[in-house]
Amino acid sequence: MSSVFTIGLTGGIGSGKSKVADLFIERGAALVDTDEIAHRLTAPGGAAIAAIRTAFGDGVIAPDGRMDRAAMRALVFAAPARRKELEGILHPLIQATVRDELSRLAEADLAFRPPYVLIAVPLLVESGHWLHRVDRVLVVDCPEEVQVARVMARSNLPESQVRSIMAAQASRAQRLAVAHAVIDNGGSLADTAAQVDRLHARFLAEAAQA
Repeated sequence: MSSVFTIGLTGGIGSGKSKVADLFIERGAALVDTDEIAHRLTAPGGAAIAAIRTAFGDGVIAPDGRMDRAAMRALVFAAPARRKELEGILHPLIQATVRDELSRLAEADLAFRPPYVLIAVPLLVESGHWLHRVDRVLVVDCPEEVQVARVMARSNLPESQVRSIMAAQASRAQRLAVAHAVIDNGGSLADTAAQVDRLHARFLAEAAQA
């Protein structure tokens, strides 16, 4: 995908991907976050807004011009075919933006070039695209009960809705089956940080050999 060494970072909702990404950034890795890119694309004036308005109507556009995520979530949960329609708009734009950001990082002066780049893709396993476009897959894993508790603690979603979101994602087994590396994020922050230290050293070595 580019001349920089790439690690696809994924995990189920509530697994703690953002915290793990922060720990790698502290150690010198760069991050390209597809969720953050999607938010940019669907912000007021974002590159996806016109196509979303055309396909779905004004009902999914908030008064300030951004995509109304709650309205869209309700729509695509009720009609899965519409989710594919939304993905057909967003995914090519996200992929193009990732390519642009990787090219920018690869062309940076050596002093500012990261040793490797994490590409955070929550639905990496489900997408079918990213698996073959990253050099390694890193899965952040934790018990499902921990996922449910974390999501409920940070949102107003009831347990039933959290579990329905999880059911729509790849299973733990499916994610682990494609992983080159796994971080068990079900324990303490210190334990997670120690795992990140070990993997950072490994990724530095693998990037140097690539």
